[in-house]
Amino acid sequence: MLTTEARVDPARLAAIRAPFEAFGGEALDAPVLQPLSRLLDVAGEALRARLFVVQSEQAEEQALRPDFTVAAAMAHIGSGKASGRYRYEGKAFIAADRGSNAPTEFLQIGVEQFGAPPDCAAEDAEVASLAWAAALAGGRGDLALRLGDPGLFSRFLKALGVAEAHARRLMRAFGRPGAFEAELHLSKAVRRDGAGSRLAEQLIRASEAEAEALLQEIWRLSGIQPVGGRTAGEIIGRLRERAQTELEPKLTLAEADLVARFTHLDGEPFAVLDAVAALAAEAGADLDQGLQDWRRRLDLIAGSGAPMSAMRFTTRFVRPFGYYDGMLFEIVSPQLPEGEPIAGGGRYDTLPARLGGAPGAIGCMIRPGRAVEAGR
Repeated sequence: MLTTEARVDPARLAAIRAPFEAFGGEALDAPVLQPLSRLLDVAGEALRARLFVVQSEQAEEQALRPDFTVAAAMAHIGSGKASGRYRYEGKAFIAADRGSNAPTEFLQIGVEQFGAPPDCAAEDAEVASLAWAAALAGGRGDLALRLGDPGLFSRFLKALGVAEAHARRLMRAFGRPGAFEAELHLSKAVRRDGAGSRLAEQLIRASEAEAEALLQEIWRLSGIQPVGGRTAGEIIGRLRERAQTELEPKLTLAEADLVARFTHLDGEPFAVLDAVAALAAEAGADLDQGLQDWRRRLDLIAGSGAPMSAMRFTTRFVRPFGYYDGMLFEIVSPQLPEGEPIAGGGRYDTLPARLGGAPGAIGCMIRPGRAVEAGR
């Protein structure tokens, strides 16, 4: 059952909307119903439990839009333009976390921008500053800006020389408590008995058809009935990836320690960047350009009105939608429960390419119902 967020006073709503209108862009009216498979492909299976799936006569399952980003990306790709700037306002729908009383139907205002930016740091700062200005217009005086960058962690893994299969699995588990530590443990150079390696080699050598036939035969002989909706082909794909991971060179214990230390940095942004630089130097990794870009990005955001004292950088920070791959942020208030930001957004350069377009994208949104203090 949907619970609707309280309406915001029209004058206050106009003030919150004003920075987005000044940002400009083509007005976007995204369909309320979105293909379920597309949402899960780009945002991850973990999102399924929070979607409102609609059963219809159509062959493809659909869901009420949880956000506007994917719909905006598809609209931009369909336009055939190399770049585009879009502005939207409308209802979105997402189930609250267990135990939360958060509304499941709410107003969202936002922008999305597509195309390769001439100055990535400047574009990132512009979008984060836009969200900050809109949040301030809500009237709260206790805002904080939380920042992160999964792309920085990805570059750290690459510079450290972590094998691609291990890096991919670590990135996939990056924002899930417990799962990341489990993947990091699997990536360590620990002694194994060799039986798993023989099976891994067989899976890698077999064709997809041969591997799928083998899995079907194992199911038949053991009387197993697969559950969960995944096909044999999808299961084989994950098994082959796990097998490839098994055969890739492992992280040394020292390298695993560096990775763990990287993911526990949290605090004043420049101090965190200094700590990242120290870890990179210890690892012999070159992150100079990425760190220089971040220092400039922070200066630009501060110059646009967000005080440095309100900013915090967390290396392990992620957002619920799993398509972000660069600078990301959320604007929060201590008066609101954890996990209920007022505004948020970031860079998702690879998502348009996954949908059939050209890479390069950034966006942000605000929930006006959260931007305004209760009773105002």
